Amino acid sequence: MSPRFALPLALALTTLPPLPAAQDNTLRYTAPASTWTEALPLGNGRLGAMVFGDPHKERIALNDATLWSGGPVEWNNPAARTVLPQVRAALSAGRYDEAVALCKKMQGPFNQSYLALGDLRLTFTGETKPTDYERRLDLDRAVTSVTYREGDATFTREVFSSFPDQVIVVRLTCDRPGRITFTASLDSQLRFTTASENDHSLLLTGKAPSHVEPSYVRVKADPIRYDSGHDAEGMNFASRLEAVASGGTTRTSPDGKSLTVTSADSVTLLLAAATSFNGSDRSPSREGLDPIAISSRALAAAAGYDYADLLARHIADHRALYQRVALDLGTAPEAKRLATDARLLRFAEGSPDPGLVALLFNYGRYLLIASSRPGGQPANLQGIWNDSLRPPWSSNWTININTQMNYWLAEPTALPECADPLFDFIGQLAVNGRKTAEVNYGARGWVSHHNADLWRQTGPVGNWGDGNPIWANWCMSSAWLSQHLWEHYAFTGDREFLRLRAWPVMKGAAEFYLDWLVDDGHGRLTTSPSTSPENSFITPGGQKGSVTIGSTMDLSIIWDLFTNCIETSQILAIDPAFAARLGEARARLSPLKIGARGQLQEWFEDFKEADVHHRHVSHLFGLHPGRQITPADSAIFAAARRTLEIRGDDGTGWSLAWKINFWARLLDGDHAYLLVKNLLRPVAAKSDAVKVSGGGVYPNLFDAHPPFQIDGNFGFTAGVTEMLVQSHLGEVHLLPALPSAWPEGSVRGLRARGGFEITELAWHTGRLAGVEIRSTLGGPLEVRYGNTSASFATRPGQFLKLDSELRPKTAPHRAKRK
Repeated sequence: MSPRFALPLALALTTLPPLPAAQDNTLRYTAPASTWTEALPLGNGRLGAMVFGDPHKERIALNDATLWSGGPVEWNNPAARTVLPQVRAALSAGRYDEAVALCKKMQGPFNQSYLALGDLRLTFTGETKPTDYERRLDLDRAVTSVTYREGDATFTREVFSSFPDQVIVVRLTCDRPGRITFTASLDSQLRFTTASENDHSLLLTGKAPSHVEPSYVRVKADPIRYDSGHDAEGMNFASRLEAVASGGTTRTSPDGKSLTVTSADSVTLLLAAATSFNGSDRSPSREGLDPIAISSRALAAAAGYDYADLLARHIADHRALYQRVALDLGTAPEAKRLATDARLLRFAEGSPDPGLVALLFNYGRYLLIASSRPGGQPANLQGIWNDSLRPPWSSNWTININTQMNYWLAEPTALPECADPLFDFIGQLAVNGRKTAEVNYGARGWVSHHNADLWRQTGPVGNWGDGNPIWANWCMSSAWLSQHLWEHYAFTGDREFLRLRAWPVMKGAAEFYLDWLVDDGHGRLTTSPSTSPENSFITPGGQKGSVTIGSTMDLSIIWDLFTNCIETSQILAIDPAFAARLGEARARLSPLKIGARGQLQEWFEDFKEADVHHRHVSHLFGLHPGRQITPADSAIFAAARRTLEIRGDDGTGWSLAWKINFWARLLDGDHAYLLVKNLLRPVAAKSDAVKVSGGGVYPNLFDAHPPFQIDGNFGFTAGVTEMLVQSHLGEVHLLPALPSAWPEGSVRGLRARGGFEITELAWHTGRLAGVEIRSTLGGPLEVRYGNTSASFATRPGQFLKLDSELRPKTAPHRAKRK
């Protein structure tokens, strides 16, 4: 039995000083970006910018999170309700090919696409080659900078995207007066016009397409379609640029296409942008907002501040979130002097660089702050950064893993506000999903499938029969998304959130799955049809199959949803009869099974995978992010480990990130670190072809699927957090998967379920040195390190300092071992 201590608490209430900035906070380069995945990202949750940093021809690629193609359409398919029993009959008879063909009859239209807004281009005078060039992204300030010398002058360029003021700010300075001369212009890949309203501003207005075919659909003509006429569908958008110069002259061109500043001492450029988006249920053209007026108001308000105030407001807002967590994994001084791309190459060649790992951890938190803020859209497949009109997978919300992975870090790394757009998104899907459940399946509750877009499509995609059911017909996302609502409560203890926002959505999802489950003929409940995204299996006849009954992922997600709903019912003392129904159904769910290879079965039968190294490891949902697979069931726990051994240690960038989390939950820090190293493999900036292995990071540290997907960045940060602190089993488990590569280190500010904050955690020579934990809610606290655990009763606001043996440092030790 593990040693346990029953310890008194004699702890004073204190207030912690602000967290210091984390150790590794800067991406640094010695040359401008030549491709998009070398440029540096900025964002305020809505306005995104990618800064290239060329001294003479600057490009700042722009995005607005609400600029999408299309508008609301009918995506539900009444025929699906008739076809569903036929699919189930075919699967019961083992006619897998027939089931696939029938599933295609249940599909709806493809999603619409997230679009690039345009570019701000700055063309500078100067013919001499710059020297002493450096390009930086300061994560602690959320500011990019470019510095270089030309002759006797040093030029500095700073850019940031402000959440308080809703503008992108560009500051141009020189240490010699009168040296700043440039021409600015705005353009777009979309249909647009530009005009000037005075001698110091530009206005771009444009129209988005009414429809864009997904990038993976091969069409011979018109993949991007525009409507015409008075009621033409398609988003309207506008961007405004204003120049505020100190010294020199400012004028616009007669055609309104450019703005020129001549011989200025310094210049501040303010850029505001907006779209006509007025909600996911309204036409952006016929019922849309006025983007010209919105951008005008934002620009006028921002212009009321000078540059120093704009910068101070921006930094204060950003640091209030970013500086909640600080991670120190040690340093490699010779590496820290290198540019970031050179550090990547050095690390890939085998030289230690724990600071690079910390930098990528910090980058994940930075990117979530930059791409997901209250009142806005959740981070999509590329966050808010996209330079294409037909981006990979439409840059939508892929909700069979990718969107969920985007938010695994939000609660444990102290960014719960950044998850608010996700909660709004889920609530909006729940509204549309009720109609989909009724029309498509004759079921109660609500359902969503594997893709969603700005218009909150909940029906299965596939262009009414062109999609592969292995992904298009998967209908488990409403249950998985509901987990994020429960997790917010688990970390914060916010009962009002649980009652008003979470419970109605969670209950609605559970109602659907109660209706969706069918008896397997042996008294167990299962799902039919079912897929394991996005993997195929080999049928008994030797054919490749994709649709079956009762995939392990389906049943694990339903187990998780029902468990969370049952616990919610108990916490809120609400709907006991419904909770009892869930308990009865949960007890009848088809159980987890161990296959002939010692692995956890992926399907109800021990099918062999068509791709044994497939990037998805969906059947381990119960290990992570679920809590069904634990060391308490040693056989299933071992089967989960064997599953990962068979799957291998390669994959896409996001797949590698998920495997870090898996190995951390398996309490194997060195194997988790192997995946950390694999994800930090450098991928060439021009490598944007779709691949299903060989993932890593681009020079700007964006995750490479390839191509770019931001989920791997977020999943990496979540995985490192799981290596340091876990709390899913009702205890705060310290350093559960600490690798030997990180013998010294510390972290501050991580959060644990139950309302606990790890205000300081340190380790030395690979062992716990001490920890300080703050209880925000009060109540019981169980702390574990290795085979030692200790129990405490806490009061709200208390700080508990423990030594390496989990003994309080602030009270006499009166422990009794059991």
